[in-house]
This record gives sequence, C-alpha cells and structure tokens, in this order.
Amino acid sequence: MKEFFTGHGMEISMAHDGARGLALAFEEKHDIILLDVMMPVLDGFEVLSQFRKRSRTPVIMLTARTSQQDRIHGLDAGADDYLPKPFGPEELLARIRAVLRRSGGGTTTPDEYETCGVRMRPASREIWCDGQPVELTGAEFDILDVLVRSAGRVVTRDELASVLYQREASPLERSLDVHISRLRKKLESKRDLIRTIRGTGYQFALVDSASGE
Repeated sequence: MKEFFTGHGMEISMAHDGARGLALAFEEKHDIILLDVMMPVLDGFEVLSQFRKRSRTPVIMLTARTSQQDRIHGLDAGADDYLPKPFGPEELLARIRAVLRRSGGGTTTPDEYETCGVRMRPASREIWCDGQPVELTGAEFDILDVLVRSAGRVVTRDELASVLYQREASPLERSLDVHISRLRKKLESKRDLIRTIRGTGYQFALVDSASGE
C-alpha cells in the first residue's frame, strides 16, 4: 500500500500499533489518517476516540470487521469513512480523494490550545503557564505537547520514546524521567498536573489537585 500511494505522489507515515500511531498523528501534520481497527496496544476505536479530542483531521477506518454495528461505532466515534477488507488500492484512493474534497483537503489541527492553564502554540513552539511564558528545550516541548494533547489519558513510555527517539523505551533508560522532572520544575504551579503512572507512563491530569479546578 505504501508503494502504491507513493507512486501516486503521496507522502506516507507508518506505525504498526495504536500507541505509536497516535503519537505519530499528534507529532506530525497529515492531510488524512488511515486507521486499522485491529491493532496491538490500542485498537483503532480507542485511537480514534483520543485523536478526535484534539484534531479534526479526516480519518478513514479500515477493518475486517464488517458488521453494521462496527461501522456505526466507527462513524459515530468520528470516522469520516469506513472501508471493510478486502478492498482494492484504487478504491481506497478514490475514498481518500472524496474525503479530502469534503474536508477541504487539509488538516484542521488548532494553531493554539489550552488545558488547565497550560497554553501551547505548536507552530512557533511557544508555551505559557498561567499566562507566563515558559522556556522549554525541544525534547521537553515534544513531551508536553503529547501529554497535553492526550490530557486525561495515560501516555505510555513507549509512546513518548517513539516521539523523541523513533523507538521503544529501554527498560533501563532514565532520560524520559529526567525530561519529566525538568518539565515539572519549569511548570511550577502546574507541576502536579503531570502524574507518573507507575510501570506504565505519564498522564496530564484534567484536574488541578492544587487548586481543585
């Protein structure tokens, strides 16, 4: 499929499990997302649910699950189209073009977003905490960007490692912990929003425990 679409002038990013796919979708800008349902780590429905909280980029779901209930589930969750397997690449290409025509042909990721007093502007890589600018390194910004976009959901160490290093996290690797520690210090009053989920990863909380908001 990658060779087919590359031959039609498209640039393709690929991920082979739901967690990495979600991280990649947040990390890069895409015109459209092709999303399989049956994936390891996070299935397609969970990826779509989390992705729709932060982006309106068009999504076409691809699946061997062809029941009417599954199709309704996917469309209700925010998919723009739902294509059952098996299918020909020409049909998928036609579906992509149709969805892009309906959507205007581009991404609709917000230029700026704010959660619990933390405001981020990805294009210029600027951040404010309670209205005050915060200076972050590139790695710190990338980590916080993923956490804030996924606010309320536990982000695994592998997801963050895939954004920073394009690989899974090593069991003995401590660099992520160092970046998280520095992030908390720089966010000061909002430091408790970044929570460690033991054995799994991190979560940007939707409730500020210090203020009760």
